[in-house]
Amino acid sequence: MWLVLAGCKTPQSEAKAGAEAPAAPPASVPAIVIPQGTILEARVNETLSTENNRAGDAFSASLEAPVDIGGREVLPRGSRLRGRVTTSRSSGRMEGRAVIGITLESVEYNGQSVPIQTSLDTKTSEAHKKRNIEFIGGGSGLGAVIGAIAGGGKGAAIGAAAGAGAGVAGAAATGRQNVVIPAETVFTFRMKAPLELH
Repeated sequence: MWLVLAGCKTPQSEAKAGAEAPAAPPASVPAIVIPQGTILEARVNETLSTENNRAGDAFSASLEAPVDIGGREVLPRGSRLRGRVTTSRSSGRMEGRAVIGITLESVEYNGQSVPIQTSLDTKTSEAHKKRNIEFIGGGSGLGAVIGAIAGGGKGAAIGAAAGAGAGVAGAAATGRQNVVIPAETVFTFRMKAPLELH
């Protein structure tokens, strides 16, 4: 006679129970959140200018200082960044200022390019100097004086035309200003929205 004792487990019952037990879910790693307002210092890798770049042009940069969240470094110094030119405008020949604006669009994290939203940074040229404006605008008058000395009234007419041409050339040479951002220049950007890193 075989007795079945309640509560006793046989090897077969243990194997069956093990097969039916659901596997424990893997522990989820919480996302790292870089809050809005965090400062990113970026060093541009190439020269940018209003002469050679247009709005929409991409550029590369690297993180100049690490980003720490709660005492933990989440973005190390040297992290790769991508940005774009938002504005690129040369000055007029006798008025206005040249301006170039840039922003960051992505950061590399764990080998992946992660989109980011940052503030803009701009560089603007100095205002035109009065001396340059007078030189550009007064070229025809100077030419008329030279022409009059050389050959009377007829010479004055010829000299005026030559002087006007010289004024345009002078404007092309000295009147139009551009802004240049040398490679290795460091810019400071501010996060416009929080960023989750997984």
